[in-house]
Amino acid sequence: MASYQIRLTETDETYVCKAGESILHGMARLGKKGIPLGCRGGGCGVCKIQVLEGEYSSRTMSKCHISEAERENHFALACRIYPQTDLEIEVIGKMSKNI
Repeated sequence: MASYQIRLTETDETYVCKAGESILHGMARLGKKGIPLGCRGGGCGVCKIQVLEGEYSSRTMSKCHISEAERENHFALACRIYPQTDLEIEVIGKMSKNI
C-alpha cells in the first residue's frame, strides 16, 4: 500500500499517511499532534489547513467552513482530504504542540 509524507510548515515535522487515509486520521493514528482535532468528520471546521504543495483528493466540505474561493486556493479540512502525493501543509487554526 502506498504512503505519503505530510510536512507541517510551522514545525518542519513530517509524518507518514497511508493512501486512502485522510491526513488528519494519519496524524492521529501515529499519535502525532499539530493539526487541531475536532469532530473528525467535517462538521466543526477546526482542522482547516492550506495545502502548499502536492496533490490530493477530497470529500465534500461544508461551504460554511471552506468557501469556493478558499477551495480554489487549496484550503481544506484535513479530515476530508486524502493525499495522492507527498504534501506540504500549513495549519490555519491553532496548532497543537507535538509531544
